Amino acid sequence: MSSTESPRTSLSRRTLIAAAPVAAAGAAVAAAAPASAASASASAAVLAWYDTTVETVTAAGASTQVTNSRTWAIAWLAAARAVRRAPHGVDAGHYREAALASAVHRALTAAAPSRVAELDAALEEALALIPDGKAKRKGVAAGVERAEVLLTEREGDGLDPASVSPAYTPPAAAPGVWQPTPPAFGPAQQAGTRFAVPFALDGADQFRLDPPPALGSAEVRADIEEVYAYGGLDSTARTQEQTDTAQFWLGSSFVLYTPVLRAALEHHTGSLRDQVELVALFHVASVDTQIATSDSKYAHVWWRPVTAIAGPIDDGDAATVRDPDWEPLHTTPSHPDYPSGHNTYSGSAEEVLTQLVGDGPGAAFTIPSPSAPGVTRTYTTWHPLTTENIDARVWSGIHSRSADTAGVELSREVAAFVLSRAHDLLD
Repeated sequence: MSSTESPRTSLSRRTLIAAAPVAAAGAAVAAAAPASAASASASAAVLAWYDTTVETVTAAGASTQVTNSRTWAIAWLAAARAVRRAPHGVDAGHYREAALASAVHRALTAAAPSRVAELDAALEEALALIPDGKAKRKGVAAGVERAEVLLTEREGDGLDPASVSPAYTPPAAAPGVWQPTPPAFGPAQQAGTRFAVPFALDGADQFRLDPPPALGSAEVRADIEEVYAYGGLDSTARTQEQTDTAQFWLGSSFVLYTPVLRAALEHHTGSLRDQVELVALFHVASVDTQIATSDSKYAHVWWRPVTAIAGPIDDGDAATVRDPDWEPLHTTPSHPDYPSGHNTYSGSAEEVLTQLVGDGPGAAFTIPSPSAPGVTRTYTTWHPLTTENIDARVWSGIHSRSADTAGVELSREVAAFVLSRAHDLLD
């Protein structure tokens, strides 16, 4: 065990490393082809619209992460459907680039009308690179049509900010039960995501987690004792490296994983169709994972470490560590502990990337963090991002390790199921 690991870290890592992908994506997602000039050209078109999507969501996105994930999912799923089959008798490459551009453009203008001028300019620039003719005309028409259909299908899907976080009355205070947390004691967030319409899941509760470990169990005691020792604001056990890891992964998973997916695209050797499908399935899996996460969180309503350690609830025989003066390193988010949303996002991302790309992009990639300005981290595979997320939430003092590992388990199942439905989603 390295000097930067808390006592229970290495066991979680062994468990996660040993976990195999749950299901294959199936024939709907084509295997990556050898690198060629065509794939290089495809990457340029895909990356241009990827960056445009990033800019649009950054400048005019919603206040809730899952709403922004929805924008990505609709835009790129519409594009994936549009580029899937090129009509006979036209240049397939020109058709697909036009279809990609028009589908993403149409979906983004619907989600961010304040960015119409910038989006129109991006569309004009993209279409100027494609020779005029039947392929271009048909591609533009197909992209717009697919986007319009999907936008209509997803209307009122419950992923708007008001639906995601409606008024919620917490259950009565009791040992193990979530309560609003200090310092703000704010209202619960993301309680409504569980009622949203998934893209692929049969229902939000399809992969609902079993209850968290029982109060008074050895696992719960170990969870609380670890967070108390390593996650406190004034912890003397946590190393500087552990503190840095907690700070790096504190920010939005949606933002943190945007450059990760881009790195996968930069080194992707498949066709434009393969690359567009990767982006679409990544974000569809993310949305459905967030819906499933909300379901498990509010089915079990498990307390946060700060409540277990410093809260006013007398848990009698279930007591582990009680310290009314204890504070976590970082402010606890305002929703239940189990499972960790950061880790469901991470697990979903790793599952999709591993199944569709491999263990890594084939080259080192470097990512920044919104919560650690000026700091970057470099990786060669996807898995270390997941293990760091698990550790980071414990070292931040805001999640139990059980909630972190359960989040990865849940999200891998959801993502694998989404990939198993790829044919139907993309057709």
